[in-house]
Amino acid sequence: MHGYLSLVLHAHLPFVRHPEHEKFLEEAWLFEAITETYVPLLQIMDGWARDGMATRLTLTLSPTLCAMLLDPLLQDRYERHLRGLIELAEKEIHRTHWDRAFHELAWMYHHRFTTIRDTYLAYGRNLVGAFQRFQDLGLLEIITTAATHALLPLFAGHPPTIRAQILTARDHYRSCFGRDPRGIWLPECAYFEGVEDYLQDANLRWFIMDTHGLLHAQPYPRYGVFAPIYTPNGIAAFGRDLDSSRQVWSKHEGYPGDARYRDFYRDIGFDLDFDYVKAHLPSPEHRGFTGLKYFRITGRLPDKQPYQRDVALNAAAEHAGHFLNARLAQIKRLAGIMDRPPLVLAPYDAELFGHWWYEGPEFFDYFVRKAYYDQKTFLLITPEDYLRLHPTNQIAKPGASSWGEEGYYRVWLNEKNEWIYPHLQVAQERMTELARRFLDPPPLIHRALRQAARELLLAQSSDWPFILRAGTSPDYARNRVKDHLLRFIALYDQLKKKKVDEKWLREVESRDNLFPEINCAYWA
Repeated sequence: MHGYLSLVLHAHLPFVRHPEHEKFLEEAWLFEAITETYVPLLQIMDGWARDGMATRLTLTLSPTLCAMLLDPLLQDRYERHLRGLIELAEKEIHRTHWDRAFHELAWMYHHRFTTIRDTYLAYGRNLVGAFQRFQDLGLLEIITTAATHALLPLFAGHPPTIRAQILTARDHYRSCFGRDPRGIWLPECAYFEGVEDYLQDANLRWFIMDTHGLLHAQPYPRYGVFAPIYTPNGIAAFGRDLDSSRQVWSKHEGYPGDARYRDFYRDIGFDLDFDYVKAHLPSPEHRGFTGLKYFRITGRLPDKQPYQRDVALNAAAEHAGHFLNARLAQIKRLAGIMDRPPLVLAPYDAELFGHWWYEGPEFFDYFVRKAYYDQKTFLLITPEDYLRLHPTNQIAKPGASSWGEEGYYRVWLNEKNEWIYPHLQVAQERMTELARRFLDPPPLIHRALRQAARELLLAQSSDWPFILRAGTSPDYARNRVKDHLLRFIALYDQLKKKKVDEKWLREVESRDNLFPEINCAYWA
């Protein structure tokens, strides 16, 4: 073997759960990701296990995502969502009877949705347990991220916040997987000097950062991003490889923009009669995505050609072959100039594969199979595997960085979202005040204190400032920050007076119900 390749998928969604509504638009984010990304990934790994492929993949499952996947209310709603998709596909089979191209696609969707349902039910609706099975089989290493995916550098001035975000995530991982995590995906790959001290407290051994964060380390890393460095306290930092990222991510060079692939935006929820699709829309009052899309990207012009599934899968196989050849050439070249086997680390958002890029799961499967069967130049491993094989690495101090626009934090701190942080700063200080005041509280006070911690963590999520900057659902993001902060303030006032409204608390607990065993001492 000349070297190693580590594929890392980061699966995260913000905690969206609204029991107060029968149907809620933003819950569709989870349902789409399950249908298009998470279950297809499980089906792919089922195939790897069936074929005896001893291959390795790294997957982040964020605590908020795990909490939603395990929630009975959301499991029920997802089943209802799946039934609706299958019913819509059946309607489309009848509607398109005389239109051969669309008729075949309607049957394709019907088959896909029924197999998704069969897989989901076969795993007892427990996708967290399904991924755990593959970790136990040795095909997968699951890592964690901060409790609610807070952008940690923006909270560096309040150490209890960093500690609580990381230790709460560690505890939640234990409750899900029966072991401690070894690695962590720093939210948005955002690093600041000193974060490794908190990782050490949680017994985390390595983290992933963006390319320039590693390249700006002091002293300069001898092997660039093709080997990890150790921070001074012994935590390993792995840097993202730019070449493998560009081929998949790039708007201009990346594979997902190929004209043969399915167009993401052209959906029957916008194309067909409103009354016909109304019952199948995420929000019955507004047009939106149903998941049934009949056109391929075609080109930049508005006129689109019908999607051809076999042609698209051939394109995915071609691109998998191209990606393999590029990695082979890259690793051979690096091996010729390094005195140790190079590691190419290729991290991606999991939802890219299937949700944004419909053929992404097939590309991923084709590539892993080609890498496993068709070459002997590199080995697919996880970062943890690499540290076991090569425990001696250079010591250096990484540079502050993120994988956001321009490489730092402006996506999450700018004129559209800066108003959030003064409110969070006050709430953080108050949470520490409460945690220090109530070290051994009676049951009702303890419940209120725990709920205050949940509301604060949810308000700190990096998803809300990101959405405000992107402008995708700004009203929803703004309301979520305000609602969590207002609930926190109400709990703070009640705890200060030692007069907790138990009826109201019960209602809030039933709504924001993640981290049932949260440890408030982390803020003290």
